[in-house]
Amino acid sequence: MPTPVTPETLTPLHSGWQLAEAPANADAAALGALPSSAWIAATVPGSAHGALLAAGRIPDPFIGMNEALVQWVGERSWAWRLRFHADALSPHEDLVFDGLDTYCTAWLNGTRLLDSANMFVPQRVDVRTLLRTGPNELLLRFDPPLLRAREQEATFGQRALWNGDSARLYARKAQYHFGWDWGPVLLTSGPWRPVRRHGWDARIDDVDCRQHVDLADARATLHVHTRVACDTAGLRIEHELRGPDGSLVAAAHHPADRGGAGGATEATLTVDNVHLWWPRGLGAQPLYTLHTRVTDGQRTLAADCRRIGLRTLRLVQAPVQGEAGASFCFEVNGVEFFAGGANWIPDDNLLERISPARYRERVAQAAATNMTMLRVWGGGVYEHDAFYDACDELGLLVWQDFMFACGMYPAHPAFQDSVRAEAVAAITRLRHHACLALWCGNNEDYAVAESLGRYGPNASPGAFDARALYEHVLPEVCHVLDPARPYWPGSPYSPSPDGIDLSSDPNGTRLSSDPTNTLLSSDPTVGDRHSWEVWHQQMLPYQRYGEVQARFVSEFGMQSHASLPLLEASLPAAERYPQSRSMSWHNKAGTGAPDGHRRLAVYLADNLRVGPTLAEHVYATQFVQAEAMRYAYQDFRRRWQQPGARAVGGALVWQLNDCWPATSWALIDAAGTVKPAWHAIRRALAPLAVALRLTPQGARLAVMNATRQRELCLVLRLFSLDGRCLHEQRLEMPAPANTSTERDVPLLPFNEPVVGELCALAGEGQIETARDCAWPEPFKFHHFAAAAPVFQHEGASLHITCNVPLKGLWLEAPGTHFDDNFIDLMPGTPCSVALQGAVPRCIRWTALDQPTRDIPIGSPPSTEDPQTTGA
Repeated sequence: MPTPVTPETLTPLHSGWQLAEAPANADAAALGALPSSAWIAATVPGSAHGALLAAGRIPDPFIGMNEALVQWVGERSWAWRLRFHADALSPHEDLVFDGLDTYCTAWLNGTRLLDSANMFVPQRVDVRTLLRTGPNELLLRFDPPLLRAREQEATFGQRALWNGDSARLYARKAQYHFGWDWGPVLLTSGPWRPVRRHGWDARIDDVDCRQHVDLADARATLHVHTRVACDTAGLRIEHELRGPDGSLVAAAHHPADRGGAGGATEATLTVDNVHLWWPRGLGAQPLYTLHTRVTDGQRTLAADCRRIGLRTLRLVQAPVQGEAGASFCFEVNGVEFFAGGANWIPDDNLLERISPARYRERVAQAAATNMTMLRVWGGGVYEHDAFYDACDELGLLVWQDFMFACGMYPAHPAFQDSVRAEAVAAITRLRHHACLALWCGNNEDYAVAESLGRYGPNASPGAFDARALYEHVLPEVCHVLDPARPYWPGSPYSPSPDGIDLSSDPNGTRLSSDPTNTLLSSDPTVGDRHSWEVWHQQMLPYQRYGEVQARFVSEFGMQSHASLPLLEASLPAAERYPQSRSMSWHNKAGTGAPDGHRRLAVYLADNLRVGPTLAEHVYATQFVQAEAMRYAYQDFRRRWQQPGARAVGGALVWQLNDCWPATSWALIDAAGTVKPAWHAIRRALAPLAVALRLTPQGARLAVMNATRQRELCLVLRLFSLDGRCLHEQRLEMPAPANTSTERDVPLLPFNEPVVGELCALAGEGQIETARDCAWPEPFKFHHFAAAAPVFQHEGASLHITCNVPLKGLWLEAPGTHFDDNFIDLMPGTPCSVALQGAVPRCIRWTALDQPTRDIPIGSPPSTEDPQTTGA
């Protein structure tokens, strides 16, 4: 008769934890001897900084220059203690640590369990012989990360890098914790992901669902590989696939020991009339649910549930008509598309504070700006499941870096082993997500090596030893665990021409066999590129973004301040002016010494006249960032062209979000407030967008069309700065679907500055579907007429008209969200803005060359409002 088995039990160990400063290298006995007064309350997931902050033991490191006052926390050892009660024990008892940051030793009831040195590798420990029925004590000691990393550096040697302390290269810890050019130095430690007790008789170790989708027959075949651990024969594995509506689509079952005790088993599921998953804007995002269970025929003993999207995905590298090199673009379900998006950094330095709701909010903000891709940058973390779930649901593809950034990483055997375990953990956790588009080996490590002469045509063999990671370890693990997904060695990366094989690989790529890599990491004709000639490097004017394009622009950006309310909440009252020490402290940009404030000043001086107040500087820097992004996305997207001529396949701005209150490249500040650039990008990435440039010879028009619309009526108007209409004409322009089209229109010269407006009209009602304006630049050379906009509220909309051209109208009202903002207005072109939240009684508005005013809704226009404030 089979031995009776019991269902698994998963017990979260989140509450009841305590934290204390620990003596260096303290063992369990020494930690147990700490007095009760040494311990404070803590929570898991958590960090020492978070527990100390909650207890009032340290000041908020995000306020003023408090960052400097909390550095001691990262220099100490910290003990975590949990006393918990265990009832009846299962045949198997494990303690599972989903993430330990970073150098951790653990004891259960005085017995040493583990030593962990990689933040990204979960730990599972068999504790059946140590766990007691009744009271138990779990102790964790976290050592100072920089100290431990420097011990490794002393053994293996100092290595070159950009950003942070050189020892970070030896620490498998989130690299941004060591400080970056947009974030503080906060060397956290602690159990940063959940800890739980797992009692089991049978356990599912892994479910790997590999899909083949036949687009012509609308059929999908799923090969489900299941790895189980169980002691008892006679158990069964059952699979159920349920459709997006919850109905049963397919099922299979087989003996659990079919693949051998504790081995892997396989099942095949077939899905007819497939509902395809699409990136947002191309279609819907239906998700199927795969349920896997181990049963004894009546009871479920262990279970796994994951949502999957059925789709095909390919990285296309093909010839570009009339140009050198090859394209770099993504194709889903047989449709190529321009991947407009952003780079993602961790949304906080204290990772435990990023709730699933906050992940959802940030991803939704990216989706609302018409983005189709987010790149999880390699100096952060493999993000929480909630992030990828939100991307699955909202249709944003994810370019996933492995966690290496801006350095010459080591590659000795022990380091390679740790990296291999890290990659296995990340891939097995994330590979089922429909959103996951590409695995990438690192961020800018090839560029660092190239800058040192250790990569490129004249580099000595072996001079860049981390190529063993990026060209062997990581692609080998990807090939075994996720073979259908593209792997890319680094970002930026430009393979040699011999490295592109368009016929043998379904993803259109293979790694270069050329050891010298004759094309460098910044080649604009192949691979991906970080276009930092604007802001970094030559500090080109942002109006020249069209000159620094690439086949795929995976980084570019322009800085701006955070929102005024966030700055006022983060700066001491005496420091709330543009040139204050605290303002400079919150701008980490620079090479060597931070010089972000100087670079920002150059872009302001080149373009605007800026007043002295902090409010004026916030508006001005955000204005410049928004204009830079308008130029960039328009100039990159217009090069999407037509099939066979995908000259630019995508553009990912640096960066979507912030981890603390900062002057940075983010589109969304640390309070979740979107900046004007968010609205500029939303318009530039709209399914149908237009771009207008005025030249001495006339006007250059561009139509970027991701819709099914094939013919447009364009209206071009020119105005004087005081609002007189100088020219108007209508043009019929073909706009093939999924293309970008350009046209030059000759114009007679004018003897005064002019503002251009280009509107696209579609349908029988000739409804405006897209709009762009061109202004005389640099703005600082021109005086714009005093504006008297009229605001009228009707239902959930705000209707705005203006008597003169108005640039960069920015609206604010407490509790109200404006669906459109940072608006250009022209006489005779009313604008309607949808409102969410509270109906405003009063709106604060500002615009270029206009004073800030508070104006009641529906009041008559006035150019001498007594409530004018300086901005």
